[in-house]
Amino acid sequence: MDKIGFGFANGVVLILYLLAMTAIGALFAKKAGKNTDAFFKASGSVPSWAVGFSIYATTLSAITFMATPEKAFNGDWAYAAGNLSIIVIIPILIYFYVPFFRKLNVTTAYEYLEARFNPIMRVFGSVLFSLFHIGRIAIVIYLPTVAITSVSTINPYLVCAAIGVLCVIYSFLGGMEGVIWTDFIQGVILIGGALLVIAVGVFNVGGFGQVAADAVSNKKIISSETMKWSFTAATVPIIFIGSIFNSLQQYTSSQDVVQRYNTTKNQKETNKSLWTNGFLAFITIPIFYGMGTVLYSFYKGTNAAGVLPNFMNADVVGAAANTTALVPYFILTALPAGVAGIVIAAILAAAQSTISSSLNSISACVVVDIKQRFFGKSLKEEDDVKLARLIIIISGILGTIAALFFIKTNQKETWDLFLTFIGLFGVPIAGIFGLGIFTKRANGTGALIGLFASAFSCYWIQGHTAWAANPFVFSTFSFISAVVFGYIFSLIFNKDKKNITGLTIYTKDDEYVQ
Repeated sequence: MDKIGFGFANGVVLILYLLAMTAIGALFAKKAGKNTDAFFKASGSVPSWAVGFSIYATTLSAITFMATPEKAFNGDWAYAAGNLSIIVIIPILIYFYVPFFRKLNVTTAYEYLEARFNPIMRVFGSVLFSLFHIGRIAIVIYLPTVAITSVSTINPYLVCAAIGVLCVIYSFLGGMEGVIWTDFIQGVILIGGALLVIAVGVFNVGGFGQVAADAVSNKKIISSETMKWSFTAATVPIIFIGSIFNSLQQYTSSQDVVQRYNTTKNQKETNKSLWTNGFLAFITIPIFYGMGTVLYSFYKGTNAAGVLPNFMNADVVGAAANTTALVPYFILTALPAGVAGIVIAAILAAAQSTISSSLNSISACVVVDIKQRFFGKSLKEEDDVKLARLIIIISGILGTIAALFFIKTNQKETWDLFLTFIGLFGVPIAGIFGLGIFTKRANGTGALIGLFASAFSCYWIQGHTAWAANPFVFSTFSFISAVVFGYIFSLIFNKDKKNITGLTIYTKDDEYVQ
């Protein structure tokens, strides 16, 4: 297949978008540079609706922007059960988790782990998050770059460098407030871009009626097969249950989300931000899964208006079909010049919102959990902000260089293995947060041993059980095993005692005394 020219108009639109994001970061540069409270928590001054949009944009990466429609195109809407899990956990977050983060006025999620357990748990959680997200930055830059440039003539090294470098610049300048406001704009752009794709697709196939007819006749919304219980297949019940634990990991133990809980002025505003995010997660279902269904009708339906290239067409190449670049291909072939640039900007917006959040959160972990915790705050708070900005530069450069290396060598297997290994601790750490909040007998020694026991168990079952291949069953096991192991080992090593008043649900309303 000949690649599609990106075009002058699309290039201009894309450059204007990237410059605008950088300008927003510059707008908040002076305010963010005052102290670490301003740089990491925006001094608690951001409105709830903006924070909600920011959480949404952070959790929806460019990979999701392209992969979600692809799933609906190739299958049905079964994975939408994962979006519903976010709405289900919001009351749990509001009632059981957020009060502790607000009470302790944490900058990082892992400050709770020290308060409840010990400094080792805090540092371990913080370092793991930082390492994982440096790796994730590389993947979040690399995958959309490859997808876009696989169907266009745009230079992949240019796209990769632009995403990484500009993210570093506006995260460096604007701190968390700059990140949140760019996230808000990026969230609007990515939703608008998706709606634009749907509108053009629907128009070209003859209306929503035709899309609905194609979806019903080809079981593109839901099928009886995906409603069954299965420990080896990704069906609706297990997707929903597993996604609850995945969501708990992201919303209770992942710094890039938890950091936003103290960017509003009070708990009530934080609650509103979570419900805003929940609403956006809900409308994502008809928008992004609907996009995939519309594209199916456009390329495969009764009155198909477009033709897929051979490498994407299963009717031509069978099992070798590759629809990863489905969304960028439609954008560049079906949308007018200039308009296509806006929607490509939406894909990059999804990538940048994820990356900028990771950069600011990594710097928060290093500065607050390592530097300030063990070496104290600098006499001039601006010096800690300078360190935070230096960490952003280093993390961004490392992630971008890794992404450029993947493009050059077309190899990322070792990096995937690295992320998988560190990822073994991701959901179990969320289990440790749950262990601390919901039990009184858990202690630091038991929690740490339980965390490693859970991670080791997860590693072992990956190679010895059939259901380990199902990520949703795996997530459920990861979370529950961390809680169970942590509790059991806490009973065994029960001499590790400390005052936990105000740190569990049983004393939630009591004052925490350090």
